[in-house]
Amino acid sequence: MMRSLLSSFLVFLVCACGVVHAQTPRMRIVDGIVWQPDNAHADPRGDWDRLGAHELIVQWTAVDGISFVPGAGLRAAPRMPDWERIGQEPWARNVIVGLAGRFDEAAARANAAQLFIESMRLAEIRPPVHVTGYYFPVEIDPTWQNASALRTLLDALPRPLWISVYDRANVGGAALAQWLDQWLPGDVGVLLQDGCGVYAREPRVAREYADQLAATLGHSRVRIIAEAFRPQVGGGFRSATVDELKPQIDAYRGYKTYLFDGPHYVSPELVQGLVDAYRRPAAPR
Repeated sequence: MMRSLLSSFLVFLVCACGVVHAQTPRMRIVDGIVWQPDNAHADPRGDWDRLGAHELIVQWTAVDGISFVPGAGLRAAPRMPDWERIGQEPWARNVIVGLAGRFDEAAARANAAQLFIESMRLAEIRPPVHVTGYYFPVEIDPTWQNASALRTLLDALPRPLWISVYDRANVGGAALAQWLDQWLPGDVGVLLQDGCGVYAREPRVAREYADQLAATLGHSRVRIIAEAFRPQVGGGFRSATVDELKPQIDAYRGYKTYLFDGPHYVSPELVQGLVDAYRRPAAPR
């Protein structure tokens, strides 16, 4: 009898703990991550949902004429992503599918028309994920004098559609917003690259850019890419530290925010560090 009661109690305890665990809400630190597919990162795995990430932006599904999805009439990547598995990940419940791009920015801009053709093929192939939009990965900034020629291409791409922008010339958020408003189709959303990863600006200033874009284009059309990397000594980039990345996330409250990029820079250790930092009570002022 005692053994039976003990067994029943243990079963109850396990079940109760499971219910508590299941009902414990995930932190909503960010909304999603970006994944830039390449041969070394064709199988993204992470625990980014611990940060609240539930949306994945795929940088591209083809780059330099090499496709990461079958059936596009392009050369297949040496390693194809497991789209079935990716679509079941909690951090990829919603997916914005990047279309055709180039690793080299100048080449992408010079070949935008060809990328449009490749993108239209890719848009016809829906990977087995919950697609919530598309992203045309030809990055835009005010130094690109012929950027307005993109309008005809963007008009023909599927919706919902997003492009990404940054400000290499430091014209300021208001000027950037006015420039975009002159030619960008009114139903195309903007992913603002915050510039913190290359020390182009501080999070506070990036937030001002977002606010100025939202004032002109509309809040629903503006989302923020928080760069989760920093230059490293000797060249290349390293992951941002918690102390570097947290001020970015804090500054962008009220905007959908995505970390660039998960597989390259947001390790389980960084995730844990952010979770710990946000669990810590704020220091008294």
